[in-house]
Amino acid sequence: MTQSACLVHVIGAGPAGLMAAETLAEAGMGVVVHERMPSPARKLLMAGRGGLNLTHSEPMERFAGRYGEASAAVGAWIGVFSPADLTAWVEGLGQPTFVGSSGRVFPRAMKASPLLRAWLARLHGLGVEIRTRSRWIGWRDGALVFDTPDGERLERPDAVVLALGGASWPRLGSDGAWAGWLGAPVAPFRPANVGFDVDWSSMFRERFAGQPLKGVALTHDGRTVRGEAMIAGYGIEGGAVYALSAQLRTAVEVQGRADLEIDLKPDVATGRLTERLSRPRGKASLSNHLRKAAGLNPVEAALLREAGPLPDSPAALARRIKALPLRLTGVQGLERAISSAGGVALDAVDARLMLRGRPGVFVAGEMLDWEAPTGGYLLQASFASGVVAARGVLDWVDIRD
Repeated sequence: MTQSACLVHVIGAGPAGLMAAETLAEAGMGVVVHERMPSPARKLLMAGRGGLNLTHSEPMERFAGRYGEASAAVGAWIGVFSPADLTAWVEGLGQPTFVGSSGRVFPRAMKASPLLRAWLARLHGLGVEIRTRSRWIGWRDGALVFDTPDGERLERPDAVVLALGGASWPRLGSDGAWAGWLGAPVAPFRPANVGFDVDWSSMFRERFAGQPLKGVALTHDGRTVRGEAMIAGYGIEGGAVYALSAQLRTAVEVQGRADLEIDLKPDVATGRLTERLSRPRGKASLSNHLRKAAGLNPVEAALLREAGPLPDSPAALARRIKALPLRLTGVQGLERAISSAGGVALDAVDARLMLRGRPGVFVAGEMLDWEAPTGGYLLQASFASGVVAARGVLDWVDIRD
């Protein structure tokens, strides 16, 4: 069978699925994309609401290390479709990009909607058919079974790319239900890039929920991350928290808690803080003294008090500012998580991302068991895995023929 006569069905119209569809269509294959929701790429659109962070500009060795235990596998995908490739692809869709001060890469428009419109137009021009409200519910006698508005439908394509996502934000379409009928080893889904519970006092919660902690450093089990966090009514969230979320989640699962340290002034040495706090405060309140001598804003000063009565000694107070203890008592669920850990075991697929137990069935995106912090790493790996899976289809078709 020639590639032009080959029909591939892609299930899931997120970044991985649509990238696989484009790669396959450009190679001349017939492509049908199934999406259970009324419109494609809803999670991509949601991710772009606060500024679509596409990828990161840091060196590749450091970049690949962001994927933890899956670094070798995900690093191989990114070797196929790199941050430079992704940036060029976005600009090829007429969406200029820029690198922010943190090294993150964004489209100049910041939103996902202009990029998605241009992408869907390109896919249409390539002849890709997108069927919405088409929900895959398993196999029957070797055929794919779909639940559609017109009733049950069976399909027998030449190859399949599964890109149904993980289990976070289930209201946007990725609920992980496929794990029950895939017929491959699937690690349980767990929330990733998620907030953690803290037993705030009622006063602190009511006054400071929604307030940011800017320019702090968070430390857990010897690992320190600088960035921002956000006080939430239930606890704490934000980029710096997400960067530590895998190990914090494990600590909560194993010990029932995770003990975090917050350095509220990472650019000021403890000795310097002690010196400043030792200055006479006169008639100034302690809050004003903390603001003037240590540069603490109201939420930071209140956070110090959440850890217990403030020390009288300037040295002890400086030490608390530099290592504020915060006990995390729980993890928010998958419905609030930005992404998920767990999914199809990486050793259940070959280097082409084909399921070892199902020839012709390939897996891409968050369906696979990997996780990464926010910062462009999630989207980069999802896009790259779609390219790898599509190229795997092309290779498999050539070998089979």
